[in-house]
Amino acid sequence: MKILYTNFHGGNGGGHVTYIINLARALSREHQITVAAPSTSRLYRYAKAIPGVTVEDMRYTTRPSSWFGDRARLRRLIKTGGFDIIHANGSADHKQVMLATLAMARRPRIVFTKHNDHPLTSFGHKLRVALATDHGIAVSDYIHGIMAASPYGRRPITTIRHGIDTNFFAPPPPDSLDKLRELIFGPEWRGKLLLGSAGGTDYDKGWLDLVAAVAALPPEDKARVLLMVAGDPPSEAKLARVRELGMIDQVRFPGLLDDVRASLASCHAGFVLSYREALSFACREIMGLGLPALVSDAGGLPENVTDGGDGWIVPVRDVPAMTARLRLMLDQPDTVRQMGRNARETALRDFNLHRFAAATLDVYQRTLAGR
Repeated sequence: MKILYTNFHGGNGGGHVTYIINLARALSREHQITVAAPSTSRLYRYAKAIPGVTVEDMRYTTRPSSWFGDRARLRRLIKTGGFDIIHANGSADHKQVMLATLAMARRPRIVFTKHNDHPLTSFGHKLRVALATDHGIAVSDYIHGIMAASPYGRRPITTIRHGIDTNFFAPPPPDSLDKLRELIFGPEWRGKLLLGSAGGTDYDKGWLDLVAAVAALPPEDKARVLLMVAGDPPSEAKLARVRELGMIDQVRFPGLLDDVRASLASCHAGFVLSYREALSFACREIMGLGLPALVSDAGGLPENVTDGGDGWIVPVRDVPAMTARLRLMLDQPDTVRQMGRNARETALRDFNLHRFAAATLDVYQRTLAGR
């Protein structure tokens, strides 16, 4: 099968990039994979490193000049590539795929994955459904509901939750943990509860709510908690809030990391407390590393976790509920360790790449068969 993956992000790209890279790696051994993305993107850089994957520099602009530049290049790529499937992963590239394939004698089948919870009610989406969508993929049941209530409900929709490489995201050797913890948290880590996230430092990631939850603990317990938040360095306004809560010495900011494993694996538990979330690669990576995950009930996040089994679910922005879970973690370290083992089992069973890739390939095959 010849498959073309498109994505418009010119920079980091977040979960979209992880999603496409995981599929490309899993399917490239038996299928011909091409990735069309801006050369400035993390996706372009990562895809070029995968043996057998073809990478094309492609920008998905809406400028009139794109008719004779980028869009024309995309049309030529599609016509000469002989693709069976085009898998679009953002509204901007989906739109350009639609325009590039208009009046094409043999249009490849087009699959669109919805990665976020943005509205789908515009006239543009109606056009894309009519002209350039044969099957929709939702990354969670929550997103499936959004798609089904939109024009995409006129097409088949399949829920396929993210897969991660559970060999890559695996617990490190136990005898390396002390060194990792000293590297990330410093020598004062001993006797502390360590929690971490690689979800980023945006306000809507909810990490400041967890900082507030730690600050609300009794002083002797507050002193026993250290946090790690990986992502872009926080703004001065965010740091001011951390100082206001008396937590500046208890939060580590390692920056935006290409490889988050060491930072996360040094923790006793992970957290993703977003205000909105389609599903969350970050949560699945935490659990793959053998850590229980503290998550909010936003969007598709609860679909990752069994509350009290391999993590905890709290209402969005509910600081007292977070404080209560911290109290439990401090009082029951053995329970936290067992929940981490449960999280690893969940990841191996439900989050593995084989399951993810096989389900996606099944969508391609059903779409080609007209089902």
